[in-house]
Parts: sequence; structure tokens; C-alpha cells
Amino acid sequence: MGILNGKVAIVTGGARGIGEAVVLKLAENGANIAFTYVSEGSKDKAETLVQKVKEFGVDAKAYQSDAGNFAAAESFVQSVVKDFGTVDICVNNAGISIDNLLLRITPEQWEKVIQTNLTSVYNVTKCVIRTMMKARSGSIINMSSIIGISGNAGQSSYAASKAGIIGFTKSIAQELGSRNVRCNAIAPGFIETDMTNYLQDDAATVDYKSRIPLNRFGQAEDVANAVLFLASDMSTYVTGQTLNVCGGLNM
Repeated sequence: MGILNGKVAIVTGGARGIGEAVVLKLAENGANIAFTYVSEGSKDKAETLVQKVKEFGVDAKAYQSDAGNFAAAESFVQSVVKDFGTVDICVNNAGISIDNLLLRITPEQWEKVIQTNLTSVYNVTKCVIRTMMKARSGSIINMSSIIGISGNAGQSSYAASKAGIIGFTKSIAQELGSRNVRCNAIAPGFIETDMTNYLQDDAATVDYKSRIPLNRFGQAEDVANAVLFLASDMSTYVTGQTLNVCGGLNM
């Protein structure tokens, strides 16, 4: 029996990286899982993950859906409610980074990052809250970033999208608190995933690690553990907060 036994969790961008770790962590603790992936090329990986999740004795289904598109997000959430009966936990994890200096980033690149990282959070959250409000219960967890707090040269679009998530989270927590629906954010630091592979150069690795008090990069499971806390009844009096999972990089 897990601390999320019988709960239904949505995870966007759940087929790889942090999203995959979150899917497995929530399933390990008893949650039934509905997760999204975007590209056709991820379908096989997503279906393999579904089978791994089912080994925990819970139900799971992968949906090809673009959270950055409102109609697609709405259809996805409706399908989850039809297939699983409800939504108790929503993890808005879908995200990309297109790094470039402001002088060089194109309007199209800017809009793509904002749509994928920030608009997707609006889309999916808007679509799940009716179910949660009716049940007078729910936990929404939005994946921000330490870059959304500190900023970073060459990542203005990414920083803006992740900072926007923090402001959105605080506002939704105030709107939905009276219905017992909580909304929190997580701000990971440098986590070893395919999005941070560019940091594996020796010189860059030493430089980045030297800024982190724990002197190491985080693992996806470190973030998944934080998601588990915010998704569970261990955090029933926590809302509107941003939990930094960064090894002390931001204090």
C-alpha cells in the first residue's frame, strides 16, 4: 500500500527525464498514472513506460497530446476523466529550452518556449480544476526552475516562462484554496537529464558544480521525491509555495 493508493495522477511530458522519474515514483506509491508525450517518435518509449508502471500493480495509460495546445489539453483531460474516473494530482512537467542571447533569439523561438513551458500550465490546469473543485480535493504541481528565480544569460525565454509559472502558482493557490485544492511549484537546479547533457564537458561540469554547495548535480529522482511530497497528504497545509530542489544553489 502506498501513500497515494487509489489516486489518479496526470503527468505532462512524462515519457522521459524528470517526467519519467515522476511517473515511476507516483506509481510506486500507489497512484494510477495518465501521462502525455508529444512526438510519434516517443510512442514506443511511452508504451514501454506504461508496462513498467503496471508492474507496480496500478493502472497506466500514455496519451499523445500537446499540452501547449488548449484544445488538445482539454481533450486529454476529458479522456483521463473518462478512462480513470477523476483526477487527484496534476503535475505540469512539459518543457523545453531553446537557449540563445536576446539579440539572436527569434520571435518564433520565444513563442515556442513560452507556449510549451508556460501556456501548457495554464491549459492543463484550467482543464483539471473543475473536477478537483467538485471533489473539493486536489494537488497541482507545476515544474518551474531555479533559472526562473535567478535568471541566466542566454536563457531569457526559459527564465521568463519558469518565472511565470511561479506567479501563476501563487495566484491559483489563492483562487482554489477555499475548495481544498492546493497548487505548488518545484524549482529544480541542475538535474542530470538529456536537457542538461551539454554540461557534461569536463570544464563546464567543474564550473557548474563549484557553484553548488552539495558539489554535485541532482538526479531526476530528487525532483520526483519532492513531487511525491507535494502530491501526498504529507503536504496538506502547503500551498502557493516554490520548493527549490537545487543542492543549495539558490539560498
